[in-house]
Amino acid sequence: MTAHNTRFADPVEMQNTLFGELSSMFAKEVPMYDRSLAVNHVCNTTVCDLAARLHVGFAISPQQLNQTSGERHGAIRIGRPDEYRWITRYFAAFAMQPHNFYDMTNVGAKSKPVIATAFRSVVKPEHRMFTSLLVTDYFDATTRARVEALLSTREVISASAKHLIEKNETQGGLNAHDFNALVREGVDRIFKWTGNARDHALYTELCDAGFKIAADIACFESHCLNHLTPNTFCMDLYTASMKFCMGELQQGAFRERATTTLTRLCAAADHDWLLLHFRHLDHAHVDLFTRATVSPSDIAGMVETLVATLQLPQFALVNLKHAGFKEFTEGPSQDTPILLRQDAYKALTEPVQFHNANANGNRNTNTNTNTNTNTNANINANANANTNATNSVIHATHTARFGEIEERGYATTPVGRELYDRCLEQADAARDADPSLAKRDFAAFEALYAKPFELFPKTLPALLQQGLVYGHYSATAKGIAERGSILTRDIHQLERLGFAQVQGLRYEDFLPVSAAGIFASNLNQMGAKSTAAVKPVYTRAMFEKILGKPVIDSDAQYRAEHEASIAETFAQLGLLEQMTA
Repeated sequence: MTAHNTRFADPVEMQNTLFGELSSMFAKEVPMYDRSLAVNHVCNTTVCDLAARLHVGFAISPQQLNQTSGERHGAIRIGRPDEYRWITRYFAAFAMQPHNFYDMTNVGAKSKPVIATAFRSVVKPEHRMFTSLLVTDYFDATTRARVEALLSTREVISASAKHLIEKNETQGGLNAHDFNALVREGVDRIFKWTGNARDHALYTELCDAGFKIAADIACFESHCLNHLTPNTFCMDLYTASMKFCMGELQQGAFRERATTTLTRLCAAADHDWLLLHFRHLDHAHVDLFTRATVSPSDIAGMVETLVATLQLPQFALVNLKHAGFKEFTEGPSQDTPILLRQDAYKALTEPVQFHNANANGNRNTNTNTNTNTNTNANINANANANTNATNSVIHATHTARFGEIEERGYATTPVGRELYDRCLEQADAARDADPSLAKRDFAAFEALYAKPFELFPKTLPALLQQGLVYGHYSATAKGIAERGSILTRDIHQLERLGFAQVQGLRYEDFLPVSAAGIFASNLNQMGAKSTAAVKPVYTRAMFEKILGKPVIDSDAQYRAEHEASIAETFAQLGLLEQMTA
């Protein structure tokens, strides 16, 4: 073996390549996604312009902007446990490990027949893939047998992909040539949309029974991406811009919303906000910035520029076929910078072909048919089935792939997460009590939804003081200079005195209830109860056997980094010596 062949490529760099290629693939498959990226770029550029006006000295290069905006999370759905094990090994080659066990069968009325994890890097993740596994024992015995029989006949992961995965494990890495081949396997086969499906009868029955996700997993021939989410710096600016471009928000209403959003951002975008949203910054950078005033006329000018830009022909999303934008954003209220907020344009209706549509013998097609079937599954099947059932083809439509967007906040402690869950329950109940309020009076809707979240402080220092979020602490030059004379060991007091500094830890994971809400809105369908004689119970241990490795507890990671940074800060300030003296 030559030296060239043994020089392993950096798996994180190849991870960036993989997600860049997946994004290009998805943009070609779904024009709405491509245009939504352009809208997000305009919004993120506007936010950066505002940040530069607020903080003299702030700058971001086009490359840095593209990299930060280009952080992505995707979502795929897997049918069989053995396929799931191979996907686990595939992502491991790109330094992506399973984080958390998500039981989507147990999220109340939004429950779905899937369990899941998120594959991402352990340290400073930029990309993540939420990966669901269909649990067939969620169904009655007959349906389960039909689903498993259909799934057993497909092979999504090729022999070449398996060889490369095994080669990576044996060698401890891959060279650039092999890595690029593994990327191509993902882009050209494993995650590629083909529009080909099987067993139209099973598909229809699952959809009509409330199991659209199961139909999507069981009846299609690949693990196609159902969304690939970009990173936005300001969720409310993006959602308003998308609705404006899609024709759902008139110009006057858009101006008002954009003005409100940018005005709020002026108040919220302090140094901690900059550190949360821009990874190219650190304390050494932001401490040099000078705070300036942004006037209402400045904001009005930015809004005018935004309106003019979004009226260019390339942003006329209203001319693209679409199903509209979600009515409301999932997650915390707009003024509460924790966890993540998610929104989406709704799933698109796309043409599909069902091959061997009568494979299970559920329909007998002895003559040419020309049917038009409309079901709750958003199927519009114009079938021209051949007389030979084994060669029959049904031309139909499928609604699954949507355009999610996200903005991330601070990772919460268990105390913070418990408070969030309580606030969310109250906010959701208030929203559900008047479902049309968001359309009738958006300002009133925002106020209603934000009311329960008033229990949360809105700044990082206050969130940390109350033990609601995690942070990464370090000693300052001032603190190190005072080493030996510092009297307090309260980390918050040390930070207030300027002896320590902190950066809030960004939340890098998922919210099951929000994810279920995204599913429900995009599929126009809530969850469905198990049809098994006894509803199964799914555990992390059971899931780890399928994965072939442990699931990483992300909260334990956040807590460990938080606590280790405090210990290191104490050591730098000489406080550990005092504690042990």
